[in-house]
Amino acid sequence: MVVYGYLGSFIAIHYKIIFDSRIPWDAYFSFDNKSIVMTGGSFERHPLSYYFFNWIRELALLFSDGKMNGDFRFILAWFSNIAVSLSVLQVFKYLKNIIRLPLILSLLLVLFFGAFSTTILLSFTPENFTYTLFLLTLFNHYAAIKLKKEEKIPALALAFSGITIGGLTVTNIAKVFIPVAFEKGLFKSWKKLGNAAFRGAFTIICFVLLYLNRIDFKYENIFSKTNEQYEKFSNVNSTPTWDMILSYFFGGNILFSDFIIRDKHNMMGYHYKGLVMTVYSSWIPYLFIIALLILIIWSYYKNFKNKLVQVLMISFLFDIIIHCIMRFGLHTSYIYGGHFVFIYPLLLGWLFYCYRDAPKMLSFLTVVISVLLVYLATNNYLRMTEFFWFLNTYY
Repeated sequence: MVVYGYLGSFIAIHYKIIFDSRIPWDAYFSFDNKSIVMTGGSFERHPLSYYFFNWIRELALLFSDGKMNGDFRFILAWFSNIAVSLSVLQVFKYLKNIIRLPLILSLLLVLFFGAFSTTILLSFTPENFTYTLFLLTLFNHYAAIKLKKEEKIPALALAFSGITIGGLTVTNIAKVFIPVAFEKGLFKSWKKLGNAAFRGAFTIICFVLLYLNRIDFKYENIFSKTNEQYEKFSNVNSTPTWDMILSYFFGGNILFSDFIIRDKHNMMGYHYKGLVMTVYSSWIPYLFIIALLILIIWSYYKNFKNKLVQVLMISFLFDIIIHCIMRFGLHTSYIYGGHFVFIYPLLLGWLFYCYRDAPKMLSFLTVVISVLLVYLATNNYLRMTEFFWFLNTYY
């Protein structure tokens, strides 16, 4: 909170990029700050975030005496800081309480996670992804506790999770049901299966009714808007698909790539500069990402029979299908990191767990992660200096 808080406070006080009423979207890395803060985002992708951001906005206005000024930006940044800091805390608690890693390894992985480009950016960005990151880390920790104790997730807890997580990003509601499928003896007892089906149906009904109420039950708008969004965000071919997958989906969420500045306008005559990521220009970042993916696949292979690892990986595969296979938002998939980046430290934690009785392998893995951390921190620090140059020049 101190590190992220200082960063966010400095940006909020000295620059106007966190919230500028003239800039609805894409001021930096395709985040829609102003649009999200004012409306919660498009209803077809973020069905219930309208209500959530109404509370966020009104609380921020309360502290800023009703003005959208530096104080307003400061409060928005601190809401984001708290959400991301709590996300890091949930990852730490998972590593400590579920995997039961030694403290030094848990701290190493938390530092690694805390230096990701996604956690850095979301720590001061008022966006759906900021709060989705917290809710998903919280839910995965909670679900892991239930699975470890061989208990079922109660209907109300499942419904609350589905409404909050799916309400901020509709596709994420599917992730809420993944742990249910791994409850003990689920497919060996009709009673347990029926109970799980009831809990799932109850969650979906609650979510759908709230969703339809949000759009005045004009359900046909969902399909037309969803198709429109899919066409808009899935048909970009300016970069080879493999490079977008490595540089944006797997890479950009962790390791900042190169930046380019583009001319933008708000469709009402105001022109401004936008900062976006491009693909990596050196072979070293590709090597970093490939090494990290090898560790993740290695962890999954070694823990294949572990239901907690299966929950994490199936959740991750869901995002891979949406962005890499269906290509939705693949050219800007670095902004979707809040949906899945926490999977990396958790799966690395499970890899350490596999070799808890092999000191040499533990030492090897510790050295590898430490080297990756040094490169990650150095790269992201240098890229953030470029980000501040952008802020000093234009904002």
